[in-house]
Amino acid sequence: MESTATHTKTCSACAYWKETTSGEGECRVRSPQAIVFKVDAGTQFESRFPETKASDWCGEFSAK
Repeated sequence: MESTATHTKTCSACAYWKETTSGEGECRVRSPQAIVFKVDAGTQFESRFPETKASDWCGEFSAK
């Protein structure tokens, strides 16, 4: 009987993922996304990479 290797295609194993804290990180497959939020009377803008968990996955996986 032959054994086959299985590869887990999760964020933690992806070349585009950067860990920021234990078990969480940023997906860097695309450019940062603009975030708009209101603070008091003013509106502020910020750009961030999407935050994901190490166990998350998507269709853009590329092995490290």
